[in-house]
Amino acid sequence: MAHREVKEAFVSNLNGTSLGEVVLGSFLAPVCLVHRAFILVLYYQAKGTLPLPLPPVSHLLLDFSLLVLPLVLSCTLLSDILSQVIVCLTVILACVFCFIYQISFRSSALQPQKIFSNFLQSRIQFDQVPFVTLFRVFVNMKTAISILAVDFSVFPRRYAKTETYGTGVMDFGVGAFVFANALVSPEARRKSISGSKISHITKQILSVWPLVALGLARLVSIKMTGYHEHVTEYGIHWNFFFTLAIVRVLASALLVVLPAGLLWLFALLMSGFYQFFLETSELKTFLMHNNDREKDFVHANKEGIFSIAGYVAIYLAGVQIGLYVMQPRSQVKDCLKMLFILFIGSLLSYAALLTCQALVEPVSRRSANLPFVIWSVAQSLFFMSCLGLADMVILFSKGASSCRFLPSSMNFQENVAESEAYQNRRVTDGLCLIQAVSRNQLLFFLLANLMTGVTNSVVDTLSCSSLFSVCVLLVYMFTNCLVIYVLHICGITVKFW
Repeated sequence: MAHREVKEAFVSNLNGTSLGEVVLGSFLAPVCLVHRAFILVLYYQAKGTLPLPLPPVSHLLLDFSLLVLPLVLSCTLLSDILSQVIVCLTVILACVFCFIYQISFRSSALQPQKIFSNFLQSRIQFDQVPFVTLFRVFVNMKTAISILAVDFSVFPRRYAKTETYGTGVMDFGVGAFVFANALVSPEARRKSISGSKISHITKQILSVWPLVALGLARLVSIKMTGYHEHVTEYGIHWNFFFTLAIVRVLASALLVVLPAGLLWLFALLMSGFYQFFLETSELKTFLMHNNDREKDFVHANKEGIFSIAGYVAIYLAGVQIGLYVMQPRSQVKDCLKMLFILFIGSLLSYAALLTCQALVEPVSRRSANLPFVIWSVAQSLFFMSCLGLADMVILFSKGASSCRFLPSSMNFQENVAESEAYQNRRVTDGLCLIQAVSRNQLLFFLLANLMTGVTNSVVDTLSCSSLFSVCVLLVYMFTNCLVIYVLHICGITVKFW
């Protein structure tokens, strides 16, 4: 077999992993996030100052070591003992949390119950949309890691995209990426439509030209270089950039006429009717078993074209969640209530998923069927809940340690105009890798795709040892993060439109 065919075979005919293992992976990023916060708290308690009196690159190295390195190891060398790693990290967190809480209790005349009561009643302010930024950044980071790691043998095959049915980690990444975009869409942010509905839709069509351009650039570069491609993902000419563009336009057109409060229902109906069509027609057989790709454009790109229905349903559900999450909240207890509702929504969605898998068919990213839509939403809600809980722990640590400089999406309400602490916190946030990626998300995703192609062209990924593979992945991710971090430090936001 030619080298290209070997690489294509390496990522083909895979069946994914269990739902439980995907859920397990959701705990790592929140745990790492809290670990970084606690390290800063302990430093503050020892030295009485933040940010760290170090050059900006040191902050990058700290964030990279605590946020990115664990994600790389979790899908490579530590993938088989991930549960033990998460348990150990959580135990360490619990011990440090108790230590911080004890110091707070000794320095305060309040009883423990009163401390928590005051925390729940505390008024807060947001520098960003709570939890959403964290969700979008970590989905982007995990995607960047996976698109290159999948070409190395150290990356477990069960994490890669499935061929027909199954739940791979990368399968969730696709649905989560669409869901994340919907969370911050203009509709989710309640931006009013200027002009007529037709002009609004026209504006949305024009706004996706960067995605179309990126899709065309990827298509041309792959065909010209003979780069390996997994045809059953989207088709011969299709790719994920085209899917993102079309989903954005179609969803925007639907959101003009659909009532905002019932988007979840329309998402369910759309995916339900699509599933009914799969079951009662020859479409499922056509998508899964018809290999006559030279007949016409539809045959050549059947997966990319027909899966749009499922992705639009995910997008509508994401807008619905975005509308709820972005409602103004001023107290900690209101945010905890929101997290609880998101968690309950995740549990109900998982119950619906298990029912669908038992009565209809398993999850299929290839067709973006009803179970895939439900799974993408359920897992996204669960991941958001975990990140939100981590953010609440960090917020409590801010109050307990009197260290108000920890980077997070929430802060205690204070007189911003006169607060020196606020200015120090802005400096700390400015040195945060999460803020850097959030500032240029599309550029980070584009850079990761470009670096993936470059790495594959210079490294024989299939013959690399496990240790060398991890080193390559770390250099690749550090390069991506360094570029984005430098742009952030310089105050540069790259806009494509």
